Amino acid sequence: MKNTFILGIEGTAWNLSAAIVTETEIIAEVTETYKPTTGGIHPREAAQHHAKYAASVIRRLLAEAKEKGVEPSEIDGIAFSQGPGLGPCLRTVATAARMLSISLGVPLIGVNHCIAHIEVGIWRTPATDPVVLYVSGANSQVISYMGGRYRVFGETLDIGLGNALDKFARGAGLPHPGGPKIEAYAKNAKRYIHLPYVIKGMDLSFSGLSTAASEALKKASIEDVCYSYQETAFAMVVEVAERALAHTGKKEVLLAGGVGANTRLREMLNEMCEARGAKFYVPEKRFMGDNGTMIAYTGLLMYKSENTLSLEESRVNPSYRTDDVKVTWIREEAMKRVPEIAPGTSLRLGEMLDNGAEAVVYLEEGPEGKEILVKERVPKAYRHKEIDERIRTERNRTEARLMSEARRNGVSTPIIYDVEDFKLKMQYIDGVPIKYLVTPELSEKVGELVGKLHSAGIIHGDLTTSNLLLAGERLYLLDFGLAYFDKGLESRGVDVHVLFQTFESTHRNHEALIKAFKKGYQSTFIDSEDVLKRVEEIKKRARYA
Repeated sequence: MKNTFILGIEGTAWNLSAAIVTETEIIAEVTETYKPTTGGIHPREAAQHHAKYAASVIRRLLAEAKEKGVEPSEIDGIAFSQGPGLGPCLRTVATAARMLSISLGVPLIGVNHCIAHIEVGIWRTPATDPVVLYVSGANSQVISYMGGRYRVFGETLDIGLGNALDKFARGAGLPHPGGPKIEAYAKNAKRYIHLPYVIKGMDLSFSGLSTAASEALKKASIEDVCYSYQETAFAMVVEVAERALAHTGKKEVLLAGGVGANTRLREMLNEMCEARGAKFYVPEKRFMGDNGTMIAYTGLLMYKSENTLSLEESRVNPSYRTDDVKVTWIREEAMKRVPEIAPGTSLRLGEMLDNGAEAVVYLEEGPEGKEILVKERVPKAYRHKEIDERIRTERNRTEARLMSEARRNGVSTPIIYDVEDFKLKMQYIDGVPIKYLVTPELSEKVGELVGKLHSAGIIHGDLTTSNLLLAGERLYLLDFGLAYFDKGLESRGVDVHVLFQTFESTHRNHEALIKAFKKGYQSTFIDSEDVLKRVEEIKKRARYA
């Protein structure tokens, strides 16, 4: 059987890299990296670099392939990074790809750069259906496959983690790239310094963290600030990855992107996965940064599923989102499925009901033999002890206070019986999380519930279909650990955005669910129209939207 040979060219930012692959082998790869004399990346200069070296990179690549017995005439397709990325760089690489396609008489394949990171990771590890933590300069996303697309469960609401690290490093006078320098300084730290820990449901924010870290340099050593920055930022992304694991029921985590080369981040993800009984995968370091192999291999998958482009369709897309791509190369029947129906809820006393991202939940006997539910926020080994204890304490108190307040305002929640340092004892509701059975009719009820919550000035902070429980005809709202009081339009918008993102990433009929939610929300909240407009604005701020 003849091998399929695909030549791929990566050129979204720093790296101009080209490779030729088959289904099982990397035939050759050649890379030329743009290195600015000062500061960060300059898009026009990077594009000029790519234009200068494109011909020599391809020439060297074809020569290396020829030494291994692969002739240019054997190449079946030309793949290129179509986006997302810097427009001038993308256009330069696309031009080179078109010229090769015409000269060799083979099809063009436009590859999404983010998905290429995922596919090369799956190819080079035993992962099959992972939750992906993708962290690079511009990107911080938690992604997983469902229903013909890679869905984004959560992402940064401002800047990517890599850019946040680089921004802090520049302010501290460290040379580019900043990540490795920060990692080196962090190894010699003596203490942890308190910095903002910002998670909004499944989403993240790094801009405030960077600003606070820069301010901390005025009073603390660079070693201590670098250490504290890493511990805080990495704990945030690992927590969101754990939330996605808990919500989807998947058992694998794949780390992708240039920031994934950091040893401490890998340690934290591995600790989280071990605690959850999940497997952690990370490809070889050479595949973490931008590389031609990932474009070539993803191009090969697309080529074999007849997913190619005409010259007229080959325009680059600097705003090419991960969840915009129709995945034609994954067979649905080959995927391991998360159960579509809820697990049984008949429990014995002491038996664990759930191992969520924040807490374990179990039953114990209360007064008069009555069953009560205990939610215990257990320590997270991956988090620094000071961060961990602060978060567990704050979230426990917040949940008890705001769950009771929501209940007083007509929102169905479990009754709180007792509050300890890291434990809540509450009413046991024998119900089913609506992620297993959500319908438009049920989504409308969710809208009514959230409308009541927002009318009371309460922001839930973690609106997902895992945190809504149906018991009989009644819908209960759970998990108020990220909740807070706020009547601002932005906070309410982010709250609803988190739920809509959950619909889109987890449920196949998400458009109908969103429409039904809006109807219910409008029926119980007077300022609903303004909030729903703000949700659309927030969505447009997401990566490349």
